[in-house]
Amino acid sequence: MRAAVVTKDHRVDIIDKKLRPIKFNEAKVKMEYCGVCHTDLHVKNADFGDVTGRTLGHEGIGKVIEVGSDVTTLKVGDRVSVAWFFKGCGHCEYCVNGQETFCRSAQNAGYTVDGGMAEECIVDADYAVKVPEKLDPAKASSITCAGVTTYKAIKVSHIKSGQWIAIFGMGGLGNLALQYAKNVFNAKVIAIDINDEKLAVAKKLGADEVINGKEVDVVQKVKEITGEGVQSTVITAVSKVAFNQAVDIVKAAGRVVAVGLPTDTMDLSIPRLVLDGIEVVGSLVGTREDLREAFEFGAQGAVDPIVALRPLEDINDILEEMEQGKITGRMVIDFSK
Repeated sequence: MRAAVVTKDHRVDIIDKKLRPIKFNEAKVKMEYCGVCHTDLHVKNADFGDVTGRTLGHEGIGKVIEVGSDVTTLKVGDRVSVAWFFKGCGHCEYCVNGQETFCRSAQNAGYTVDGGMAEECIVDADYAVKVPEKLDPAKASSITCAGVTTYKAIKVSHIKSGQWIAIFGMGGLGNLALQYAKNVFNAKVIAIDINDEKLAVAKKLGADEVINGKEVDVVQKVKEITGEGVQSTVITAVSKVAFNQAVDIVKAAGRVVAVGLPTDTMDLSIPRLVLDGIEVVGSLVGTREDLREAFEFGAQGAVDPIVALRPLEDINDILEEMEQGKITGRMVIDFSK
């Protein structure tokens, strides 16, 4: 089968790779689509460690073509996910208390195990989430990571109906965060980016206000719009500046939710954190239950991922475009033809 694998020179090669036989509680999936995520760029660049030879991809959607004899939760023909949270241990404190994505033994598709950027992939039957029939599978690929990550982040922000939330970065993650915040949580949204094209898309998607951080003082503008500041911020941008601004624009008792992964540190005023009761929290990708919910909101039309289909051979071009900030929405590898 054709697969996109990481090379030692921080590139991705398309090779002919043999899939191993399925094991206990596993299923084999014929891939239909696989989105390209910024985390794939990190993995390719060895930012999290060298995984030369690994098959990329954790925004995968495909149909089950084989199941192990012990599998009861999946059957041949089911359309399922290949998500970043590939598998947990199932018995640690995180796995049993609803925080399974923090399992210290968690396996991640396209990083610690082979992912979905191949013609076929192996999944654990307990962790592959079924895709609703009403949800377009190409668009479902974005929800498998970008969607569930931002849905979880909006949940973690504790935003309530009618409150102001600011979302930094209107790329593949940010445009979905905006849609979940507006259409599921009924928040008032300020979209912040440095790209006018992405901000124009954000406005079409329902942002109440848009701010270009290159043209105006973000902190001052947010205060003009809201008075005291926003209740919550979600940072999908891979930028230290965005992280620092996020802390500065929340009101007292506000919450800053970090999602983007710049290889940098942020500045924090300890007196402000203490005196204003500011909370800064990290939000990792969602759980299986979060993904089920995120899929269902997609099936209901509350969110509509922006996707563009590309052939597998374009993977290095896509990653380069991503690094240069040229992508709006999500580039999705098409295996369906």
